[in-house]
Amino acid sequence: MRPPSSGKKTEVSHSVGKCGVSDQACHGKCQSCGIDAKPFCAGVNEVSLLTGSHTDVEASKENRGACSLNNDRADALEEEANVSTARIGHVESADPGGSVGVEKEIFMAVNEESEGEQAGATLEDLFFFNGEEDDDSDWEPASRLVVNRWFCLNCTMPNVDKITYCMNCRELPGSVVDGYDVFKKQIAQTALLSADTGLLPVSTAIGFDERMLLHSEQLEVKPNPHPERPDRLRAIAASLAAAGIFPSKCALVPPREITKEELLMVHSPDHIESVEQTKNMLYSYFTSDTYANGHSACAAKLAAGLCADLASLIVSGRVRNGFALVRPPGHHAGVKQAMGFCLHNNAAVAALAAKRAGAKKVLIVDWDVHHGNGTQEIFDGDKTVLYISLHRHEDGNFYPGTGAAHEVGVLDGQGFSVNIPWSRGGVGDDDYIFAFQTVVLPIASEFAADITIISAGFDAARGDPLGCCDVTPTGYSWMTSLLAGSSNGRLLVILEGGYNLRSISSSATEVVKVLLGEGPNRASFVVSPSKEALSTVSQVLKIQQQFWPVLGPTYASLQAQQGSVSSNHSNELKKRKRPGGGPGPFWWKMGSKRLLYEALIEPRSRPRKLKGSTGSAAP
Repeated sequence: MRPPSSGKKTEVSHSVGKCGVSDQACHGKCQSCGIDAKPFCAGVNEVSLLTGSHTDVEASKENRGACSLNNDRADALEEEANVSTARIGHVESADPGGSVGVEKEIFMAVNEESEGEQAGATLEDLFFFNGEEDDDSDWEPASRLVVNRWFCLNCTMPNVDKITYCMNCRELPGSVVDGYDVFKKQIAQTALLSADTGLLPVSTAIGFDERMLLHSEQLEVKPNPHPERPDRLRAIAASLAAAGIFPSKCALVPPREITKEELLMVHSPDHIESVEQTKNMLYSYFTSDTYANGHSACAAKLAAGLCADLASLIVSGRVRNGFALVRPPGHHAGVKQAMGFCLHNNAAVAALAAKRAGAKKVLIVDWDVHHGNGTQEIFDGDKTVLYISLHRHEDGNFYPGTGAAHEVGVLDGQGFSVNIPWSRGGVGDDDYIFAFQTVVLPIASEFAADITIISAGFDAARGDPLGCCDVTPTGYSWMTSLLAGSSNGRLLVILEGGYNLRSISSSATEVVKVLLGEGPNRASFVVSPSKEALSTVSQVLKIQQQFWPVLGPTYASLQAQQGSVSSNHSNELKKRKRPGGGPGPFWWKMGSKRLLYEALIEPRSRPRKLKGSTGSAAP
């Protein structure tokens, strides 16, 4: 543990000449020389109150990706988030109960610009400042404020020690998802599938490689667990193994790293190089929440390579459909930047691989709770790739702030970006299925893609700490089943977000069951959308019908229904009101109440006649 420095520090330049690592890529600690590189963005060593939210330093002032419950449950974090010069002490490993216990020792840094200490510059001043400059020379600066809390292993949310279960997902401190060891034993027996093998065509293929688990955030930087963590893949793999689905019923695609030439079709050379340079760093950050370590470049290339090969196999007919169990996710990664936990855009790489394999048109449906700004940017002017996204937007106040209904594409790509932006959290199965039935499926049928790619983020699932929505595993099963009918069944599901281990494992398992032909009975689902969903869908239909005339009748019908409901509601309100001059309740026709009503109310509403006049009423 480092005590606060009492003197000025000599700044060391981290240049290419020192170890061959450029500062343009990111910031962090160099693996070859051990020097701290110049930070790329501020606040990286701080403890963010919006733990793991898809936000940068400026956006972190608003709740753009974290559940509003965070602040209520994280009182212990407030003091650390407000003190940008806090020094973070040692981190204890997982306790016997299975939770991550953290003991922080927080110190206020001594003002290095002045010789004397200013009021409010120490913890003593912070808690006992009375407006006067007291002599604190005898106060020991190493006195510490100890904050003890545990982080839920299921959803990563912080909880104070006195709470015996997670306030977000209700899991106990020792609750973990078991079964990955069983999966590891079985995976060795799985048949490998590639374009070169002589295996017969199979129904479903899975893309997975254990090296993607090595991509993780260093605890020495942020002792609180990052939501995008290796356990996400372990939990899904264990659930598939427990359900007897994988590896027994699916083929495994041999892993490979995507080539630079393939990445250049999606990303700029500078972006590719910046990700590649992270292999020389112990840890680094592209944004305040987008980390990398020495294994991240390899993991990102493996993820993109698996997605590309799955798309090629599906288009070629070797595989009917596939599930890419990959990380880091990709749909926020744009042409030139990594952000939102994403390094390379896996869905974009897969779409272009499908086109090289012979697909003329590609449909990408993104149901991650966050808008896939990177995917939309990459294909914004491309009419051969249709991008449809369902996400929380809230007038741009939810991360990343893009994806409004009026964003329809540019130039030749106008009408080939379709955004369904929810106006609130808590959106559930009925609203998503309603949007599918009225917007997604009609457009998908009209577009007639050769392959459908799903950017399958499960952070709209019930219990997710960032999405705060209410989609169930059954809801994800339904959406997959509805899309399975498009593109003649050629469907590729790519994992994006989702940070509640139990939610993503159960949801992903239901999705893979649909791929194997075990989907739900579509005729049994009757939707009842919320008023907010009706409003959002109506707005989308109004905008998109100029590009997709097939939506016109649906929009007209929906407007008529809303008009009828609005008219009935207005008439009901009129009946409830008792304006002056009205007939009054029927029982007022009897007794003294009727007389009182006529004496006090009715004369006010009757026109008064001027003396000598026969007609018009005076105001």
